[in-house]
Amino acid sequence: METKSVSKVSADDRQRAEAIVEAAGRLFLTPGLARVSMDDLARELRMSKKTIYRCFPDKRSLLAAVLDRQFAAVERTLVAAAEDAEGRPFDERVQWFLIAAGTELGRIGAAQLATGRGGDPILRQYVEQRVDAVVYRRVDELFRDGHRRGLLSAPPELLGEITRGALERLFTSRLPYELDRTAADLLRATVDTVLYGAIRSTGPAIDGEGLGAVIPTARDDEKEVSP
Repeated sequence: METKSVSKVSADDRQRAEAIVEAAGRLFLTPGLARVSMDDLARELRMSKKTIYRCFPDKRSLLAAVLDRQFAAVERTLVAAAEDAEGRPFDERVQWFLIAAGTELGRIGAAQLATGRGGDPILRQYVEQRVDAVVYRRVDELFRDGHRRGLLSAPPELLGEITRGALERLFTSRLPYELDRTAADLLRATVDTVLYGAIRSTGPAIDGEGLGAVIPTARDDEKEVSP
């Protein structure tokens, strides 16, 4: 997508452009694109729209700059999460990466944009491409690595599709509010279910069947779990 980035504005306007992008990120991404106008942004910054348009010719180019900045931060977070999990068991690597990805996407509202809930269709396509490049391709490679090492019984393509669906659905669903959980909490439970199943054995099976305990979510980390 062709955009006018902060780096292309004049040197005199660069600092102002950075301030515009920062304020636009707070206003445009948090409440939703449809609710905030350029007039709102001008009032927030206490500057004229003419000054804003000198750095960014239209709202689309400004939003693209905001998204570029946010996705760069997401990518740094995911790289750090992957490095922190290096050498840990495969299931922990998957958990750490997906929880980091889910938290970051929820914070910037990218999943809502990617599923088409509001906003410019060209920007929506741009977000889909960035989510795919920054998040999903890394997820796919992680599952392929687990499959190559014989750690997964299910096809990595299937696990990738399940994960994509969970990410996109959880950040557009009311379920987190209804269950009083964050989307990241429910993503953790989803990851656990995909990796281990919803029920695990807690004792000797009776007639080939057994009951188990539901895998805990992130909020249960500090609670004692019965074997």
